[in-house]
Amino acid sequence: MQLGADHVQVRVPATSANLGPGFDALGIALASYDVLDVRALASDEVVVDVEGEGAADVPRDETHLVVRALRAALEVAGAPQTGLHLSCVNRIPHGRGLGSSAAAVVAGIVAARALVADPSVLDDDATLRLASNLEGHPDNAAPAILGGATVAWGAGGAGARAVRLELHPDLCLTALVPSARLATSHARGVLPDRVPHADAAFNAGRSALLVEALSRRPDLLLDATEDRLHQGYRSDVMPTTYELVQSLRAEGVAATVSGAGPTVLVLCEAADADRVRAAAGALVGGISDWAVHPMAVDEHGVTARRVQEGSSR
Repeated sequence: MQLGADHVQVRVPATSANLGPGFDALGIALASYDVLDVRALASDEVVVDVEGEGAADVPRDETHLVVRALRAALEVAGAPQTGLHLSCVNRIPHGRGLGSSAAAVVAGIVAARALVADPSVLDDDATLRLASNLEGHPDNAAPAILGGATVAWGAGGAGARAVRLELHPDLCLTALVPSARLATSHARGVLPDRVPHADAAFNAGRSALLVEALSRRPDLLLDATEDRLHQGYRSDVMPTTYELVQSLRAEGVAATVSGAGPTVLVLCEAADADRVRAAAGALVGGISDWAVHPMAVDEHGVTARRVQEGSSR
């Protein structure tokens, strides 16, 4: 397959996974974005410019995660490899449990989709399968692709699949974001290989309840976000996060660890948003290097457009 464009722009949202009990399955897209400008070059050169998050430490060559994902997608599409000029404006915090790695992978695949002559070969299903293969789990990739809230699962030889959930219009989100990072590999490394059957059964019930709470009964969010599968095991590697979650929940606030942490995601009804954010602000105000960020849900997921030379950017 040939390329159908040589200049594309991609916007990809942040995401929060797990939402408490839905470990490696549930996720939601947040209205904070990385924006990428990708040009195919006639030469073999790879140029990577980065502004914002990660500007000081991400690689500027073939090992950049967006470049790796883009090349993998071109290979899947049967399209030729090309030189690349990648310009990234990153707003998704790195190492905070807000899906920055999944965003980079999804952005690279969707950039390739916009570049090739027949984008249908990298439709949403193919994008999710490839992103999950590259990144390891579909829980962040699914909402980054589809927008809104999603349930993702592995489907054996068919690869990862996902469906969107209809969200209640009164759902409000708040992220408590620290300045310190935590590697996902470190956070996953403290999880046990086995858990008690009672805890697994507890989380299965709470995950089912969370689908109902997100879509129709936000008054059930506190009970629906209870977890026994991963958050407690991670308390030693992110003690401040765990203390914030426990303190907020003690006040009746549905607080969860966002992904592998250390960000805390708070869910509530719109009518309760001011009280919840005041409670979060009071707790965070006593801790250095944490910030409270009201968040909207991103409903669209990743978007891409081909850029015609001479058009406004």
